[in-house]
Amino acid sequence: MKKQYKLAIVGATGLVGRTALTVLEEKKLPISEYVFFASSRSAGTKLNFMGKEYIVRELNESSFDEGFDFAIFSAGGDTSKKYSPIAASKGCIVVDNSSAFRMDPNVPLVVPEVNSEELINHKGIIANPNCSTIQAVVALKPLDDKYHIKRIVYSTYQAVSGAGIKGVEDLENQTCDEKNLKKFPHPIFNNCLPHIDVFLENGYTKEEEKMINETRKILKRPDLKITATTVRVPVMNSHSESINIEFEKDFHLEDLISTLKHAPGIIIQDDPSTNTYPLALNANGHDEVFVGRIRRDDSIPSGINLWVVADNIRKGAASNAIQIVEKLISSSKLEN
Repeated sequence: MKKQYKLAIVGATGLVGRTALTVLEEKKLPISEYVFFASSRSAGTKLNFMGKEYIVRELNESSFDEGFDFAIFSAGGDTSKKYSPIAASKGCIVVDNSSAFRMDPNVPLVVPEVNSEELINHKGIIANPNCSTIQAVVALKPLDDKYHIKRIVYSTYQAVSGAGIKGVEDLENQTCDEKNLKKFPHPIFNNCLPHIDVFLENGYTKEEEKMINETRKILKRPDLKITATTVRVPVMNSHSESINIEFEKDFHLEDLISTLKHAPGIIIQDDPSTNTYPLALNANGHDEVFVGRIRRDDSIPSGINLWVVADNIRKGAASNAIQIVEKLISSSKLEN
């Protein structure tokens, strides 16, 4: 008889948590029991899931005593730092969506299409990368394998959903009055903010540093030259990225496009004659990474420009975490 698993969702009432429920309904994994947790503020909320009504429980230090196979955490770094080790100590494998463990050398940072082999190295906690990093490395990995990347320049155009419900409300309210903003330091309506997360002493933002450091870790290229500028734009959902790449090896454009076309998780949309290229509107609700505007950078000997778009709440968070659980189940490598 096939084993059935028990899964917890921590942060079930947030944007990522609710999206995870949608993805789980689509996936139909061999999970026989689901339990949903949230903070005291959201505990008691009723969620309809797979034809049943669930009451969201308050997360506490004894929440994992009843035994879980997996837990997906989407409740912020402080919650993850406190409760993920507790869950792991009870034999539960945690997939964490926060930045709490991403750069921990003892915690795998995983995008299943890119480095699923790292899953066997987990010690009870697996980190989900930053949303903007996930979609980028899906496109970068096959190119790095074939042409060996020398340098990356990231320019991102990130949707307000990446900032949570308050970020969405700032756009929905269409306010230009800074006194009424719930999330951003300046109006996002009819505006672009070159400021995601906090500024660091070096002038970069934390979001930019995340992309740089996480890309290096996932690609196993600790010295890879990368720079980034991350921008919040007045788009509801799905992040767009302009990625400029310089390679060590030369390439034929047709071969490079073919390499991307045959890589897992990628859909090519690139036909200038019909104005076909990836759009945030069209990426919504999908788990694939869409790539287009593929063209040589003629300012360097071996360079390329890509336009990369993905649903940041699905592939950039919920779906990637669930894909990790799916991989663990299929490989049955559940050792802690």
